[in-house]
Amino acid sequence: MTEPKQPLSWLAIGGTLLMLVGTYLHPMDADPNVPLAAFTEYAADRHWVVSHLMQLCGVTFMVAALVLLSRLLAVGPAQAVAAVGTAGAVASLAVAAVLQAVDGVALKAMVDTWAAAPEREKAGLFQAALAVRQIEIGHASMTSLLFGLTLSLFGVALLMDQRFPKWLGILAIAGGVPTAIAGAVIAHTGFSELAMAISLLSGTLLLLWMISLGVHAWRSPSL
Repeated sequence: MTEPKQPLSWLAIGGTLLMLVGTYLHPMDADPNVPLAAFTEYAADRHWVVSHLMQLCGVTFMVAALVLLSRLLAVGPAQAVAAVGTAGAVASLAVAAVLQAVDGVALKAMVDTWAAAPEREKAGLFQAALAVRQIEIGHASMTSLLFGLTLSLFGVALLMDQRFPKWLGILAIAGGVPTAIAGAVIAHTGFSELAMAISLLSGTLLLLWMISLGVHAWRSPSL
């Protein structure tokens, strides 16, 4: 079963690049756990919607790569684990899409309205924007948790399948476990310093794994 190889590589590497560019465009100077500073920065950003749509496209490409990876794993001892991982990948994409709708569209509209409002109306609009922020935090938590568990499942599947090097499965688990932990920390502390530190580490490992997967799929003649 060799037909998914090249699309898998393109999707994994392309998704990673889209995530990197989208994240680069995202403003990150203000503390995300300090709403007043964060909302002021978000309202001033002109690339907010574009950056979040790029991130969503990146996640979509990466999930598509996982689905194609599950096809490669469908023949062998990891078939059942890969099937569950596919379900997790689809669920993660659905939650990520809602997250970007809340963060990339709804929150931006709220902070823009708050920033442009007369002073007498700012307090009420700030509380409304803060409510949208709490919804964003909830979806960010679930996205991270689901994606982390899904990535860990694919790591286990790769360890079970002898056609893939062990380090590729280990790297997937190394990125998946802290991603899931970050989701739990976000649920309890919001976008705290601890949550952001764990997310930075896990996100770096996740993107490194995606690139490694794409390169390996492209170069390996045994798949």
